[in-house]
Amino acid sequence: MTTDYLKKILTARVYDVATESTLELAPTLSQKMENAIYLKREDMQSVFSFKLRGAYNKMAHLSPEQLKHGVICASAGNHAQGVALAAKRLGCKALIVMPTTTPPVKIQAVQARGGEVVLFGDSYTDAYQHALTLEKEYQLTFVHPFDDPDVIAGQGTIGMEILRQHPDPIHAIFVAIGGGGLIAGVAAYIKQIRPEIKIIGVQTPDSDAMARSLQAGKRITLPDVGLFADGTAVKLVGEETFRLAQMYVDEIILVDTDAICAAIKDVFQDTRSILEPSGALAVAGAKAYIERAKNSDHPIKNQTLISIACGANMNFDRLRFVAERAEVGEAREALFAVTIPEERGSFRQLCELLGPRNVTEFNYRISDQKEAHVFVGIQTTDREDANKIAKNFDNAGFKTLDLTDDEMGKLHIRHLVGGKSALAQNELLYRFEFPERPGALPRFLRSMAPNWNISLFHYRNHGADYGRILVGLQVPEKEMHAFQEFLNTLGYPHWNESDNPVYKLFLG
Repeated sequence: MTTDYLKKILTARVYDVATESTLELAPTLSQKMENAIYLKREDMQSVFSFKLRGAYNKMAHLSPEQLKHGVICASAGNHAQGVALAAKRLGCKALIVMPTTTPPVKIQAVQARGGEVVLFGDSYTDAYQHALTLEKEYQLTFVHPFDDPDVIAGQGTIGMEILRQHPDPIHAIFVAIGGGGLIAGVAAYIKQIRPEIKIIGVQTPDSDAMARSLQAGKRITLPDVGLFADGTAVKLVGEETFRLAQMYVDEIILVDTDAICAAIKDVFQDTRSILEPSGALAVAGAKAYIERAKNSDHPIKNQTLISIACGANMNFDRLRFVAERAEVGEAREALFAVTIPEERGSFRQLCELLGPRNVTEFNYRISDQKEAHVFVGIQTTDREDANKIAKNFDNAGFKTLDLTDDEMGKLHIRHLVGGKSALAQNELLYRFEFPERPGALPRFLRSMAPNWNISLFHYRNHGADYGRILVGLQVPEKEMHAFQEFLNTLGYPHWNESDNPVYKLFLG
């Protein structure tokens, strides 16, 4: 017999622990995307995600005997917190199996709510299989994070709230997909009440089990899953969630890590709240949906789009990475490897080609007598701007490789440019600081005498008030007096690092 999800959602028991989360307009993002983008703030729940809805609804329907024995679940973190909270409220024991890759913030949050944590495997699927073994061993009741009608109905109350909060026309609702419980519940309610509203799922290319399953017409098991958006890292979607997705989901959009980081930044700018990667998936999906339609016959403008901000259990240590990649995800930073002749004046010519643009990074180390390879990051307005810069380099005869979409370049190479060089004779190493503003770096370089060869260069714009540069200069002995005069008239704070033991160890 087919489950009556409309009835199950309308009668779901979630408000003993959950609140009706607000539906907020994101004004800055809406203006930028030329559409009204609303955020369904599930990140504001007491466990900082939507998962307590489904977990509590399931457990509230258990018999006294089942509650007496206790419950068990497998989760990457947010469902675990929901189960732990529900168990505490209902007075029963909760055993939580979590992947070993789960961020510490989520493990600690489960333990703080009285849940007993067992770490096992690298993904949700590994943890799930271990939980099934423990379920039989200890005669516990398994609370599935997504593939259970009561759990699905609990999550579906979000769809019910959206329609109550926004009775006006809605073009589409964007929902992150891991195992599919959230989108199954929301879609099951929305499509029966307002079938004209599009339900669009959002996944990452390395955890796209639902997208592949819908395309194949059957559930597909992924061999591996990405772990950046750990809350949606699921190898196999649920049987029931897949059935409902086939019936009700209009399409699935895939977004990469950089797009997620940019979406986290967008939400922060509008709300001063920080979503976890999976929590920002729906926002990234809405942006990608609008961008995709820009150059089509049917651009999306002045429409109402709703993104479910489904979680905010962010590992603090990831913020450095998110900030680094958000600019690339927004197409606000382009990265290039530029090859220039190893001759005087080439460095300056390269900088002149940048014009007034803000340089975000500059890495260089002398290594060859004929060519120099420079790693450069440049702040851009959009992707087309990056293409223009690359063309300018090529037109000047500088062979250019665009690294903006190169994962190894973004993660590793930018920090590894350098090393010891047999060509770095008579090298002096200096640190400089100067007021950070667009065009400051080229002005700094122009102030140097053209006959001093630059043998090492590292600069990174961290968004601070001052730019910090490390420069290696090959200054002949007879020109040391002129070099000292240059330092005295420069007017910028500077430090001689030529005798720094770290320099001697790695670069000297």
